[in-house]
Amino acid sequence: MRALILAAGRGERMRPLTSDMPKPLLRAGGKPLIDWHIEALVRAGITGLVVNLSWQGAKLREYLGDGARYGASLQFSEEGPEPLETGGGIHHALRLLGPEPFWVVNGDISCDFGFASRGLPAGMLAHLVLVPNPAHHPGGDFVLRDGRIAGADGGDAARLTFAGISILSPALFSASRPGRFPLAPLLRAAVDKGQVSGEVHAGRWTDVGTPERLRQLDAELHGL
Repeated sequence: MRALILAAGRGERMRPLTSDMPKPLLRAGGKPLIDWHIEALVRAGITGLVVNLSWQGAKLREYLGDGARYGASLQFSEEGPEPLETGGGIHHALRLLGPEPFWVVNGDISCDFGFASRGLPAGMLAHLVLVPNPAHHPGGDFVLRDGRIAGADGGDAARLTFAGISILSPALFSASRPGRFPLAPLLRAAVDKGQVSGEVHAGRWTDVGTPERLRQLDAELHGL
């Protein structure tokens, strides 16, 4: 099983820290954010990794190298000077990810989720990891019912927040064309067809979206 780490974004909310630095290279707990993801994936036996690049991508490529020092094999999906958004970026990387389902991890989160090499449940196009809603996103994103992401008719069930971690099938992108587009509409269309499963991660998770959250995460990780 392979994994894609999303690392192409500009990190606008993190400026000036990201003015000349890709967000996944910002440090917390003594090392760059992206190192935590790579090390967690390798511990789970997932060593075939793809990293998408755009903003300050040359710095990421130089830092990561071929992945050998992590025990991984790294490939890079170059998007050019303008990031392709999440959906377009994943679609662009499919040629490197192969025909089987793959993990996708946002490069600007931090968590202690336990990855594993596994496929999708029968009939599913995606599997989403959800977390309890953080203070900055109280409304959540999706409803989880009996292991499946529910659609707009989720009723009174509480919404949870998408963790930025998922397993996706290449078939999710079968009708997509190359270019810049978001992932959310594809996921919601699959949810409406009952083709998205999910699980809740109740452990440590942070969306590193602001300099203040990065400082809080750094203190938290140093305290582990």
